[in-house]
Amino acid sequence: MSACVPARADSARTKHIHPPHSPPPGGPRRFRLAGADVSAAIAVFLIALPLSLGIALATGAPLQAGLVAAAVGGIVAGRIGGCPLQVSGPAAGLTVVTADLIQRYGWRTTCAITILAGLAQLGLGCLRVARSALAVSPAIVHGMLAGIGVTIAVAQLHIVLGGTPQSSVPDNLVALPAQLANLHPADLAVSVLTLTLLLLWPRVPGRAGALLGKLPAALIAVAGATAVASLTGLLLPKVDLPSWSSHALATLPDGPVLGLLAAVLTTTLVCSVQSLLGAVAVDKLVTARPAPAGHVKRSNLDRELLGQGAANVVSGSLGGLPIAGVAVRSSANVAAGAVSRNSTMLHGVLVVIAALLMVPALELIPLASLAALVMAVGLKMVSLNHIRTVTRHREVLVYAVTTFGVVFLGVLEGVALGIAVAVGVALHRLTRTRITHDQVEGVHYVHVRGQLTFLAVPRLSRILHQVPPGADAAVELDGSFMDHAAYETLQDWQKTHTAQGGAVDITGRRPGTRISEPAEEDGCRCRPWTPWRNHQCERPPKAPPPDAHGQAATDGSTGGTLGAATGANAPGTRDTRDARDAAGAPGAPHPPHPPGASGAADGPTGHELARGISAFHRNTGPLMRRELARLAREGQQPSQLFLTCADSRVVTSMITSSGPGDLFVVRNVGNFVPLPGEESGDDSVAAAIEYAVDVLKVRSITVCGHSGCGAMQALLGAEHGGARTPLQRWLRHGLPSLERALPDLEARANEPEQEQRQEQEQEQGQEQEQGQGPQDGRSRPLLAGRRPVDAAERLCLANVVQQLEHLRAHDSVARALRAGDLELHGMYFHVGEAQSYLLSEDAEGGVFALVPTTDLTA
Repeated sequence: MSACVPARADSARTKHIHPPHSPPPGGPRRFRLAGADVSAAIAVFLIALPLSLGIALATGAPLQAGLVAAAVGGIVAGRIGGCPLQVSGPAAGLTVVTADLIQRYGWRTTCAITILAGLAQLGLGCLRVARSALAVSPAIVHGMLAGIGVTIAVAQLHIVLGGTPQSSVPDNLVALPAQLANLHPADLAVSVLTLTLLLLWPRVPGRAGALLGKLPAALIAVAGATAVASLTGLLLPKVDLPSWSSHALATLPDGPVLGLLAAVLTTTLVCSVQSLLGAVAVDKLVTARPAPAGHVKRSNLDRELLGQGAANVVSGSLGGLPIAGVAVRSSANVAAGAVSRNSTMLHGVLVVIAALLMVPALELIPLASLAALVMAVGLKMVSLNHIRTVTRHREVLVYAVTTFGVVFLGVLEGVALGIAVAVGVALHRLTRTRITHDQVEGVHYVHVRGQLTFLAVPRLSRILHQVPPGADAAVELDGSFMDHAAYETLQDWQKTHTAQGGAVDITGRRPGTRISEPAEEDGCRCRPWTPWRNHQCERPPKAPPPDAHGQAATDGSTGGTLGAATGANAPGTRDTRDARDAAGAPGAPHPPHPPGASGAADGPTGHELARGISAFHRNTGPLMRRELARLAREGQQPSQLFLTCADSRVVTSMITSSGPGDLFVVRNVGNFVPLPGEESGDDSVAAAIEYAVDVLKVRSITVCGHSGCGAMQALLGAEHGGARTPLQRWLRHGLPSLERALPDLEARANEPEQEQRQEQEQEQGQEQEQGQGPQDGRSRPLLAGRRPVDAAERLCLANVVQQLEHLRAHDSVARALRAGDLELHGMYFHVGEAQSYLLSEDAEGGVFALVPTTDLTA
């Protein structure tokens, strides 16, 4: 069976309509716990248990506080939050903040600060400002996490070596030599074993590795180190869980008001930003999942902020750590196949059970093993991928300043420094404008790189006045913003230079970026891919001045005011521009319209054609000139042959996001591939196929049909007894496609439309269960798992499959297929939905899948 599947996973949404004659839905649905949620909850619980204890150890809080935060984060944030699959709990990103608060104000005041931060999050969620929190530069967030990771790793290194961490990174670095001189072999051995298991467990090869890899490495590392320490009888500091009856709860805040406000602000900022960014990341993970077991809604960031606030209020009240979304647990939840928030809540319930029933087992865990685990988590927070990303976006300075600020000053201070540097970098980019002047072949080029603001007006004016009066000039604006001061300066110089007999052409990267004469000041701001009748911004024609006989004179030129605005009427302009165009200089302005071109522009179509060419010369030509010059030198080297219909709505370069030289395109009515060696064969298509395969060495051939195809409509309604016109003779190449789809079309021709709709899903399900197609032995193409909506669409899909069979009959194609040098693809483009579908052929039939979404940033 063949199936056309969409190129985006979200295009397969089907609207289920309640059957008209069935009883209405019953009462409230029962609570159902999917098996995928159960397995995901267990996986997340096994990861959260050791990490929660380790983070509590790193902060200096009671170890029960980590378990309380994990349970509350799973149950409260999981139930109320707006990101169903995000797992919340004690996060490594909050370790430094919490440790500093405990050292300054004590544990019970820290719990009160957590409650106040939760209330602040609730207020922000009610104000619906969650989206604005994402305005923080990612470089600042990544730098903050990297600084926190470095702080965690340096502090936990002392515990790994058998010592006690200091209060700050500088103090820890100063004390490190003495700690190295006074090693504790037992602590170091347990820590090395933990790190070794943590590193090697996911890399176990073979089938055994695939089975064992389902167990989280963090659990195996801590459990393995605990077992070895217990069996060997090593004397080590271990987890000490006091009785829950002596668990410390929150009290009224005690300390300076400004300090407490800064603490609440810091906790709120870190918790909120980390949770919101985590929710966005979880959405990306869910979208990239190849075959989700159920539909998962996208995150509601305002509701997520409310859920995090409620969880922090409850956690602080019960004596737990501050809560935020945790990337490690959330990614594990998604990877385990969770389909609802039930997995997050169940993991919280499992943490409660463990905290109540597994205390003896938890107290066997060595503190050095937990410290090694948390140290590894801290090192992972310094992500090389994040560093590459900020380097590519030229934000290394922001990242570095934030990281060092967090390490040596504190989280709030480091973030404030990062924001200040980010604002400074943005202002620098806004005001940094490079203006150069060059002369090629007698034409003066003024190239402006960056944004044109009033700060750049003195330099712009100085460079523009270096252009001699009466010379040809081209001003290239390589930026996206120009304020009023720069606009007036450029316009005044253009008018003065044109009045002195010079020619000026101003081009820009944005479509429609152009400085016009006063008559054109309300000029168009065209956008690509709009119809000519809207794209050309035609204005009502002005009455021309009467001639000597009192009649209105007609203007046969195609340029109109465009020629005046670009200096096309200046004397001596054409020779200079033609010379420069021949030289292939970048940014060359377009040449004036050649003599005798007015006849082509007399009608509306000619006028639109001339304006379109002029717009290409002005906007697109300067950007494409270097690439087209390279293609002219190297020749065409397309990667695929694209055979599609001649329909004007099918724009091959747009729907495939391809550029010049990528596609070798063959278009004809109906995207037919006539069979070779027959009387009705067509040498033009066969010649193009042979040239593309044998000479150009294309690696793939795509046959693309489309919705609303006129050729398919003509095939359905035509009488095929005698072909008299060229079009009728050409449509004979579609008869095999009609025969492929005809049995099914004839069988359903007289069925009522309602019966067809009722039987559609039943037939489709039976074919999928039986794994076979129709009885005629030929595959029945389906569109994204559904039957085509009408006979024309059915015929169009069958035509794509049939033309692929015709392609295999060509000798050049058959040879390349046998050699493994060529692939054949079928494609269907739905014009009204702007959606493309790729044909997936299965020898056994009945199996088709959505094409996974591609990560364009990878």
